[in-house]
Amino acid sequence: MKGFLFALVASVCLRWVVCIPFVIVNSGTSAKLTSPNGPKTLSVYPITYEFNIRSDVSNRYAKTVVTSKVRNAANIPNEATFTVVLPEKAFISKFVMEIDGKTYEAYVKEKEEAKSIYDSAVRQGLSAGHVSANARDSNKFTVSINVEPESKASFQLTYEELLERKSNQYELVLNIHPGQVVSDMNIEVVLNESRPLKFVKIPSLRSGNEISKNDPKLDPSADIHIVNNSAVVKFNPNVNKQRDFAKELGQIENKGIAGQFVVQYDVERDPYKGEILLKDGYFVHFFAPEDVEPLSKHVVFILDTSSSMSGRKIKQLKEAMGNILDQLKKTDAFHIVEFNSEVFVWNMNTESRLVVDITDERDPFGELAILNLPYAVSATRAAIAKGKAVIEKLQDTGLTKMLASIETGLYLVNQELKKASRRQPLIIFLTDGEPNMGISNREEIINIVTNINEDKDYIPIFSLSFGDGADKKFLRKLSLKNLGFSRHIYEGSDATIQLQNFYKDISSPLLSDIEFEYTDDVTEVSKKKFPVYFKGSELVVAGKYPIDEAFDTSKWKVKSKSKRGEISLPPVREAAVGELERLWAYLTIKHKLEQRELVQNKKQLTKEALDLALKYSFVTDVSSLVVVKPNETCAINVEDSSGKYYFIYYVNIFDLSICLDCPLQLTIQF
Repeated sequence: MKGFLFALVASVCLRWVVCIPFVIVNSGTSAKLTSPNGPKTLSVYPITYEFNIRSDVSNRYAKTVVTSKVRNAANIPNEATFTVVLPEKAFISKFVMEIDGKTYEAYVKEKEEAKSIYDSAVRQGLSAGHVSANARDSNKFTVSINVEPESKASFQLTYEELLERKSNQYELVLNIHPGQVVSDMNIEVVLNESRPLKFVKIPSLRSGNEISKNDPKLDPSADIHIVNNSAVVKFNPNVNKQRDFAKELGQIENKGIAGQFVVQYDVERDPYKGEILLKDGYFVHFFAPEDVEPLSKHVVFILDTSSSMSGRKIKQLKEAMGNILDQLKKTDAFHIVEFNSEVFVWNMNTESRLVVDITDERDPFGELAILNLPYAVSATRAAIAKGKAVIEKLQDTGLTKMLASIETGLYLVNQELKKASRRQPLIIFLTDGEPNMGISNREEIINIVTNINEDKDYIPIFSLSFGDGADKKFLRKLSLKNLGFSRHIYEGSDATIQLQNFYKDISSPLLSDIEFEYTDDVTEVSKKKFPVYFKGSELVVAGKYPIDEAFDTSKWKVKSKSKRGEISLPPVREAAVGELERLWAYLTIKHKLEQRELVQNKKQLTKEALDLALKYSFVTDVSSLVVVKPNETCAINVEDSSGKYYFIYYVNIFDLSICLDCPLQLTIQF
């Protein structure tokens, strides 16, 4: 059947796989062929002879292009697979294939329309891409095509992202996954910033999974050339170095590097004021003050000790909490709340715990008020020592009474604020599971917590989902609606370090109630209000302004609360490097998609995000990527080792293939 649609449905959201589920059969699949001499098994490995990554970063906005060129040296058609691991927050913006001298470029469509194209194409024969988890905090883009005998093909994927500042630096992570040793490998990063570069560093190659210290054997020895505001970084490992790196990363040497090349840098900045860049009617406002005295804080640790936390998890939690308590300052205060089938508030003075019995989880504060719960304890050496002793007493048992534990944490903060405490409250909520005692409906939990929080003082809630059993989507929404953010803690030997790193990111609040104020002629601003600014991070706002050479920004300012009271900081105007329009579009789409999760009627925000995604060719939650390629198809059923059948489409037997709901690796027999 001629002229079928090759639909590539790629998303940076893993839940899309549920909406449009498919998996490409990987390169190197063994195929059993029937011949006069009986079945034969062939290993299919087209040669990747060139692999390039080029990333251009300007105004902290990175555009990365990954190019792979393959050659089929065999005298039969072979399947070639192109895989790119990209950062979780990146948007794919372009995909191009060249096959048999012809170029096929993808285009972005509305997600439901793309699904319709996909469904239609399935009835004719289809090859498709796939996005799935691979390295931590990332997604994997995969597409497979047929390469004719003794011919070549090339792939090129472009994605874009705004680099996030953490621990006083930006970090560009480039995933190198060619699948084999490549004779010509080139990685190049070009930095162009509006201010002088403070430093540019290249740490050891990473596996992308467990956190490890810098290993001299994994030092890429990249070439770095810095001139004022610009830098060029090059990494060109030969085939021997690729094998060495693969071995040190714990991989099969002939499979080549499967790891991360990282560029870390920062820029010189005004210690108090922010920085604004203007160009062609678009502006971006960076705000990262440094010389500000940290706010004292009141931290409520709400810790899951249900039976699913048994073994290594609770041990790692104890190790991390010991380190975290040591980082509290003398001016800070803290509470420890434990929950399993019950909720407990620990008294640091007596090292004993009080059972919190809430019978009405929809209106808990009346019951909590009569329990005489302990006040926060100042983080003195003695209190920290007692806190560590309490942590060591934690034992895993029972179910997960989630809602009551969060309500208790909110009450403890409210109790402190009634004392006119000037400490910045932070709730850190950690769980490895799902609510299964008390009210367990997730939407109801979010609504109850948010309503209580809004009626009181609107306290930031930071959620930690620990391990595969935690509901990341639920915790993300819970934190989004309550002024915080969520972070996933992966199960592994480095979970303790992950927990410590998370706390490090929020350990030094400098400002609260931050609001960016602009003149009335500024429009379509991405986001203007932030609950807390943490040391070492950065707040970024983008918007539009009237194009006028004499445009005045002198009245623009950032208002916030510091330890010394309210302050107002005017920004410094700098010359932009390159365009700002796509950065604005990226931030605006992100904000609209974020807001969409928080409202009942999502239609308008969905439309606005989709319109921008289509205009700028971004693959997002609401848009998909589609490629058209003509060919012939046939279809068969395949059974895996478990006895489950999967429906796979092939093009000309050796050609493009797709499997609906297949496992990632499958031996195909035909």
